[in-house]
Amino acid sequence: MGSRVFGKTLGLVVMACLSIATPSTRAESEEQANIRVYKATSAAVVSIRTNVGNGSGTIIDPSGLILTSAHVVRGASKISVSLANQQRYQTEVLAVSRSLDLALLKLQAVKSPLPFVRLAQSGQVEVGQRVFAIGDPFGRFAGTLSTGIISRIDRQRQLLQTDAALNPGNSGGPLLNNKAELIGISTSVFTTNSDSRTGIGFAVTSETASQFISAVQQGKFVDRVPEPAVTNIAPDGKTLFAKFSTNDDTLSDGSYYHQYRFAGQSGQMVQIEMRSNEVDSFLALFDPNGVKIAENDDGGGQKDALIRAVLPVAGSYTIYANSYAIGEVGKFSLTVKSIARKGILLQKQGRLIAKDGTPTQSHQFRGEAGQMITINLSSPDFQPLIVLFDPNRRMLKQDGAERDRRNAEISVRLNQSGTYQILVSSFDRLREGEYNLTVRQGQDLK
Repeated sequence: MGSRVFGKTLGLVVMACLSIATPSTRAESEEQANIRVYKATSAAVVSIRTNVGNGSGTIIDPSGLILTSAHVVRGASKISVSLANQQRYQTEVLAVSRSLDLALLKLQAVKSPLPFVRLAQSGQVEVGQRVFAIGDPFGRFAGTLSTGIISRIDRQRQLLQTDAALNPGNSGGPLLNNKAELIGISTSVFTTNSDSRTGIGFAVTSETASQFISAVQQGKFVDRVPEPAVTNIAPDGKTLFAKFSTNDDTLSDGSYYHQYRFAGQSGQMVQIEMRSNEVDSFLALFDPNGVKIAENDDGGGQKDALIRAVLPVAGSYTIYANSYAIGEVGKFSLTVKSIARKGILLQKQGRLIAKDGTPTQSHQFRGEAGQMITINLSSPDFQPLIVLFDPNRRMLKQDGAERDRRNAEISVRLNQSGTYQILVSSFDRLREGEYNLTVRQGQDLK
């Protein structure tokens, strides 16, 4: 769900008399229902992180079965699930249905029964009934509760329409009834344009989910929807013209995208440019192992996107050309070309995720013998530490880890040609956060 969506505030006017509950009593009753449903279910709502995005999910069995949206995990090579108590699990994907936008996951190495939510029986949903949505909007606010009603039931597509606030990151999370049962799986939000502050939320029905789960468990599930088309291109500077339509696939935030691949070489600098007068362009670049190298929204000016990156290894690279917000359709152009390196060997934005100890990320760049390079690491969230290793895995230099310091820097002359490794870490044990890493040739710093 890529649009900026906010819930509506509804004003209630109630005439008070002896036979009707007063506004304060009615508000208190709704408040208690909110608290009761949240306490009964929030521990079973999980945050899902992948190498292509994030979303939410619901534990539906104490053994660790998780129900979520297909677009949250589709195409992901790495999936991590965080529980409400901050426990983290690696996850196996049991089945993905693009036609239903549902996926079934299984947590690995579960040692004790987990909290779970029961699926409601079919036929128990009515227009006007109160509903509760829990999820991880924007991938930053895990355990967020929003409330609303069932606004409409689309029986042909087996979708529940709701005015409960759903935002990017809510995808895959539960829509619950007053009995704390799962009646739907949040799947998308429709808005008329990217600047709209209101939207219509949709959830796949629990009846559809039950049929999907049953088919998977019985070994009878078959999803006949083909994989998204991938267009092979060359970094030759030629411009490709394309168009987003409502028939295109969506990323984990619900926005439309096209997928492109090109062959790259270690140390090659590429420039990827996406231009459009009809959609807000967004680009993401992934290496041959599915690790995100770079992403950009408005770097090309206006609503155009621009990425310049040095490729760390030889192999097949993937570009996601994306409309920033849900519902955006229209024409765009894409250009990929090799460019002169001009001193930048590596430029990377990333995020450290704390695990069982000090969090660490690894990056690579191609260097030449005798080359003078400067590495700069900065973070607004933690005390950064950088360590540089040569192609033989020997440590050359390190810097950082000083109290209240938010940047670290290394200047060194490379001792041989080859692929160098940089370890980015946090001196604050178990700290996590955003960082920027840049590697430049020394002569270009004058």
